[in-house]
Amino acid sequence: MSSEVNPYQSPENPPVPIKPLAGQGMITETMLVYLKDASPWLRFIGILGFVSSGMTVLTGLSLFAVVPLLGRVFSEMSELGSYGAAAGFAFSGTMMVYCLGGGVLMFFLSLFAYRFGEKIKSYLRTGAEGDLEMAFKNNKNLWKFLGILCIISLAFIPMLIIGGVVVALAVAFPW
Repeated sequence: MSSEVNPYQSPENPPVPIKPLAGQGMITETMLVYLKDASPWLRFIGILGFVSSGMTVLTGLSLFAVVPLLGRVFSEMSELGSYGAAAGFAFSGTMMVYCLGGGVLMFFLSLFAYRFGEKIKSYLRTGAEGDLEMAFKNNKNLWKFLGILCIISLAFIPMLIIGGVVVALAVAFPW
């Protein structure tokens, strides 16, 4: 008809946004099957991460013992001249810090993955919603931690490029 407003029409309620089904126990059987299937794998990855983290830290600690040896070996290299000892200390010290730091970071990633799997297992056994909340909290922490690590890694790329150019120029054009 026309675009006239009917004064006798009943008022319409404004549209109400659909609320999420949180807090209403709306976990389907399929979701439970997926959680059940993921739980052992998450715990396995967590345990593997703990072992790898420990081995990485032990490697870093063993490099601590090798620092003086590599300094002496590098100082005897005729190609490096008087900078040999410093190069040996710098190389082994950098690798030591890298291994220790990497082991610590790997530990936290493994911890979040393991806790996620454990809390899922606990939720499937008890049905306590607190366990499911803690599982998803650990999942969030895992991905947040990994995202922050990625951002930090991306921030280091320009510094590594600049450092590589400076070293290349220093080797190409010695003082």
